Amino acid sequence: MNGTSRLQRVQDDAEEVKVIMMENMNKVEERSDKLGDLETRAEDLHEKAKVFEKKTNKLMRQKRCENQKMRYVFIGIGVVVTIVIIIAIIVTLVG
Repeated sequence: MNGTSRLQRVQDDAEEVKVIMMENMNKVEERSDKLGDLETRAEDLHEKAKVFEKKTNKLMRQKRCENQKMRYVFIGIGVVVTIVIIIAIIVTLVG
């Protein structure tokens, strides 16, 4: 093997390594972009989760108030029915 072909082979190898390194750098950049996108999506999801939690807490308080109101209505109806029954019994006993 002469010096020229040996030099050419070394240059070819160096060029091949250069191409591989450029491909690797491109892949690293793509992964970095994808990680950035993923981070953005994760932040968006986190914000949406906060909003969801606030809405569910508000809805839970609202439903609790509605249930409390219904409880008062039923208690009121029960008291009225009890009073009507007591009055009916008294009227029956007196009259």
